[in-house]
Amino acid sequence: VQLQASGGGLVQAGGSLRLSCEASGRTNLLYGMGWFRQAPGKEREFVAAIKWSDGSTASADSVKGRFAISRDNAKNTVYLHMNSLKPEDTAVYYCAARARNMHSIAVLTIAAGYDYWGQGTLVTVSS
Repeated sequence: VQLQASGGGLVQAGGSLRLSCEASGRTNLLYGMGWFRQAPGKEREFVAAIKWSDGSTASADSVKGRFAISRDNAKNTVYLHMNSLKPEDTAVYYCAARARNMHSIAVLTIAAGYDYWGQGTLVTVSS
């Protein structure tokens, strides 16, 4: 499975961006996908995730109400809709995919829950 992330860029505080992550290869193996981010000098942190089967989602408290994750099964693509962006949202955003079944979406909130990672896309929010 290969993941191609796109959509990053420079935006002013309060603005919006939409990130995309397209999966290719053996996408029939996927059970969930998610987004993480890593700011300079900080550890990678969970942002949002979605189960492929039923579309249930999870998101970090820091982005609740501002970010939303969605999927397009036909395109094997997951989106991260980011609104009301803040300078502290500045980071490299990574998409990831899980190829193992799961009992709870909670497993998608940790990096170890994923099997494949895409290259990052940089989001810079200016104040």
